[in-house]
Amino acid sequence: MHWLRLSLICVFGMALAACGGEAPEPEPAETQAIADGVPIIGPEQHILAFGDSLFAGYGLEDGESYPARLEASLRARGINALVTNAGVSGDTSAAGLQRLAFTLDNQPQVPDLVIVELGGNDLLRSIPPEETRANLSAILEELQRREIPTLLMGMRAPPNLGANFQQSFDMLYPELAAEYGAALVPFFLEPVYDKPDLMQDDKIHPTARGIEELVAATADNVAQALPDESDEREQ
Repeated sequence: MHWLRLSLICVFGMALAACGGEAPEPEPAETQAIADGVPIIGPEQHILAFGDSLFAGYGLEDGESYPARLEASLRARGINALVTNAGVSGDTSAAGLQRLAFTLDNQPQVPDLVIVELGGNDLLRSIPPEETRANLSAILEELQRREIPTLLMGMRAPPNLGANFQQSFDMLYPELAAEYGAALVPFFLEPVYDKPDLMQDDKIHPTARGIEELVAATADNVAQALPDESDEREQ
């Protein structure tokens, strides 16, 4: 067997010599990972989910929040997404405005997309729609100033607040989206608000299954709002 090992060593040595003495380096793979059998290709896209308890994951287990399930859904589509959960339970539009700059300044890099979901707690506190409009306008203006693409999650007022309140509140989301060039989901809770089995006992927050319904209904909006991979952003 000694002569066989020696022969194999010689053959291997000649093969290396024919290649300049070095083994060829493998071609860099475009695919970065696999999610549910789908290749994830392209640079990582950073999404900031900026909102209230509907993003924070109130009443849910770890990994069940909207941002967490959205990231999983996007990656299952082959989108190399990293979704940061910047939801704070109880935040009104005013509170969101107060922490926006700090939140953006403390991201490891400029987000490729910010999803803004605020206004539900304004409704719970019967804050006048003009105040909510002013706060959301300032948020969108800051994101526009920083040249960050934005997706605005719309809310709707319940009829018990009165027809005038309801009309003024419901219109502010499409009007602000048009004014600031933001993408829009007209009513974030559309898939679940009238389905008791998808809502927690407080009738305000979705269950884990409700979150899955929200993600299924809005993942396309998020994907379409992301900038093209070929777009370059100055950091």
